[in-house]
Amino acid sequence: MGDLLGFVLSGLVSGALYALLATGLVLSYSASGLFNFAHGATAYLCALAFYEVHSGFGWPAVPTALLLVFVVAPGLGWGLDRLMFRKLAKVGETAQIVATIGLLVALPAAGRWVVELLERAGAPVQPAENQFGLPGVGPSPAVSWQPFDGVGIDSDQLITWIATALAAAGLWVLMRHTRLGLRLRAAVDDRTLTELRGIGADRLSSIAWMLSSGLAGLAGVLATPLLGLSAHDYTLFLFVSATAAVLGRFVSVPLAFAGGLGLGVLQNLVAGYASFTDDITGFRTAVPFLILFAGLVVLVRRQRAAGTAAAEDPPPVDYLAGMGRGRRWGAWVVAGVLLGTAFYTVTTPFWSGILAQGLAIGLVFMSFTVVTGLGAMVSLAQATFVTGAALVAGLLMSHGWPFVAAAAVGTAAAALLGAVVALPALRLGGRSLALATLALAFLADQVLFQLGWLRNGDTGWEIPRPVAGPVDLGDDRAMGLALVLLSGVLVALLTWLRGSRWGRAVLAVRSAPEAAAASGVSVVRTKLLLFTVSAGLAGFGGVLYASYNTRITATDFTAMTGLVWLAVVVAAGVRRPQFAVVAGLVFAVVPHLMSEYVTESAHLPVILFGLAGLALANDPDGYCAALPARRAARRAARRAA
Repeated sequence: MGDLLGFVLSGLVSGALYALLATGLVLSYSASGLFNFAHGATAYLCALAFYEVHSGFGWPAVPTALLLVFVVAPGLGWGLDRLMFRKLAKVGETAQIVATIGLLVALPAAGRWVVELLERAGAPVQPAENQFGLPGVGPSPAVSWQPFDGVGIDSDQLITWIATALAAAGLWVLMRHTRLGLRLRAAVDDRTLTELRGIGADRLSSIAWMLSSGLAGLAGVLATPLLGLSAHDYTLFLFVSATAAVLGRFVSVPLAFAGGLGLGVLQNLVAGYASFTDDITGFRTAVPFLILFAGLVVLVRRQRAAGTAAAEDPPPVDYLAGMGRGRRWGAWVVAGVLLGTAFYTVTTPFWSGILAQGLAIGLVFMSFTVVTGLGAMVSLAQATFVTGAALVAGLLMSHGWPFVAAAAVGTAAAALLGAVVALPALRLGGRSLALATLALAFLADQVLFQLGWLRNGDTGWEIPRPVAGPVDLGDDRAMGLALVLLSGVLVALLTWLRGSRWGRAVLAVRSAPEAAAASGVSVVRTKLLLFTVSAGLAGFGGVLYASYNTRITATDFTAMTGLVWLAVVVAAGVRRPQFAVVAGLVFAVVPHLMSEYVTESAHLPVILFGLAGLALANDPDGYCAALPARRAARRAARRAA
């Protein structure tokens, strides 16, 4: 009995943090229609600020926590709403998802960079590293009690319970017994009708974002002793909290709050009593993601599909339509020829390797062009397909298989994994599909890629570069030239595929699924094939990318890596395969240019990659499409004159 009570009480600690984050997610989504993937990043920023101000500058814990929860975090929410979220509410759901994912990438890096700058300036800050056992709001070290035999609690846990209970009670009073709460609930039910009554919906949205950020700040401060300063753990906490938000169907604050508490207790009970999972490495930590995926598939209601994408996510404007092939592709062909020539003329061995690495990752980025650019489905599991294909190829090569055969089987394995991921998730759309694929990606990281025969321990598998007759791709110049040719072939193939009969069927399913089905197009089969092709392409690019590095381990490309990739490629332009090649080169070249000419900090390139997603609020087609758009605008102005 004592063990059971201990598991329940300790589970209520993590459950309280889940509840706070889930409540904030529901508030922000209800007010604006945006699912904020960066909600956990806000919690991490507040945890980092609390640690530095309290432990570094020596401020008292309680005033520091109050300042962060009631001033800094709400101010951050208000500023993001004014600068970003209001604009995002008017663009397609794909741009909304990617922009908030970019914010998720940028905010933790920005916090660590500020700490780094303060340290260089001589400020008394502490190293912003992943540390555990940090001081919380209460006494340090924490005071412990043992109210029952075998059951212990400490002051940090008690403060978490009390603060969560007060936040829940205050939120209930605000939403149910105040005029502001009535207006917030009215805006949730019908935003248009609320505006017709003379109530400013934008003002209510700002208040909801401030409340949401305040709850995230509270969760971050309270979680500091539990999670330390691991941005990855705070992001995992966010996606576990999304499970509770799903239980509340993204609209019910009480259900989301109760779901968060129950989820924490369930996670602890599984860890304590599910002895049948001892032989499955990582299963216990993966339980919340199983529940998230099941909740998305079972509880999320499918919205009306006919005509939604056509109105909210129109196809990109083709400014070169009607022109000849030379006008459309001449500049790209010249760029490819110059790049291939540069490998044997002007580039040093160092930059030859960097450019080859960028072209290799560009092949992976093309998989986003297929699934997101063509199919308007946001997949957050592309890094899983890359890792799976590379591990399978490395396993086969260790048994003497040639590179081509091993790469083909690895690509097929990634395509099969993509089909397995897509089958249960195809009934979903938008944010629900993105969350489902991310849940499966975390499951793969924590369960599938922990299998000893697949991962080969921490050393992974060696993947030597291929040798094709007299051509040895062990030379970075030869590797780069081969990747230039391969990228050109794939760009041409994907462009042809977009204009083919199957590509037109995909565009029809993207724009109006019900109308496409009425015309004889199988929506499920089309989406399944699209997902499978995208996963296979990601796997193929992953094998070549791993061969560039000559080794693959199970931790090289985690699910979180896939989030950074998505932000980079969508910021460049996800709807054209040639833009994916540009994104790959930018992803490889920019960090080295920054470190050589701007700063040695590794955080600034990450900030730039993340903030590039914010530009989607103004230009959903990415920065590569900005130049032809401006040229077309100038031509139109000259014609009008």
